[in-house]
This record gives sequence, structure tokens and C-alpha cells, in this order.
Amino acid sequence: MNFRAGSRDEPEINLIPFIDVLLVVLIFLMLSTTYSKFTELQLTLPVADTDAQRDYPKELLVSVSSDGAYGVNAVPVSGRSPEILASALLAASKAGKDTVVIINADASAKHQAVITVMEAARRAGLTQITFATQPSAKSAKP
Repeated sequence: MNFRAGSRDEPEINLIPFIDVLLVVLIFLMLSTTYSKFTELQLTLPVADTDAQRDYPKELLVSVSSDGAYGVNAVPVSGRSPEILASALLAASKAGKDTVVIINADASAKHQAVITVMEAARRAGLTQITFATQPSAKSAKP
């Protein structure tokens, strides 16, 4: 029998299998991760979930059609410039600076047409602006 009182070998930790397992986990995480592309956002406007519709006693309805024509309180406006629209807003606002402008734009109206209404309201001194939307199909069901 071999009874040596010699030196004992210190056990060493082998890191190579540990690194192999970590690399496999890293590759798995890289392959299973999904990357979202922000350029592919699908937008559908104007639909909003609202509570109760508020009643504005000093309201001014501005309609924007899909072709960019304007109407103030159901009266068509002859031009499409901010100056002409601002004068129509001033003539129709009976409450002065307290008038609330409600923009009722078609969903397919150009963004520039809505911005023109906002610019005309600013020129007329009307600072309270809101947008009219229709309830989504999800909120319309009881």
C-alpha cells in the first residue's frame, strides 16, 4: 500500500466549461430577442376613448374636410389661408378670448390643414383649442 505523507494537489476550477455554457446562453438570448422597428408604426387617427362628452357653451366648431376645405360653425370659408380663416374665426367668436375652438377634422385630412386652423386660432387670439374624435369600437361596446 502506498501511504505517502506527501503533498496534496489543490483542486482547481476549470473555467472552460463555464465559459462554454455562458456563450451558449448568450447566443440563445441574441437569437430569441425580437427587435422592434419604429419606422413601421401603423397609425389610425382620429379615434380616442373619452369619458363623457363635455358641453362647451362658448364653442366654435371648425370643420376640416378631407380635401382641405374649412367651415366655421357649419358656414363654409372661401379661402384656405390662415389670414382668411383667422378673420372668419374672429367674426364667429362671440365670447372673445374665452371661446373654445373645437377642430373637427376628417381622418384623411392633411396634417397641414389642421395646423393652419391652429395658426389661424393663434392669430385670432383664441388659445383654447381641442379636437373632436369619435369613440373607438372597443369603447363603444357596453
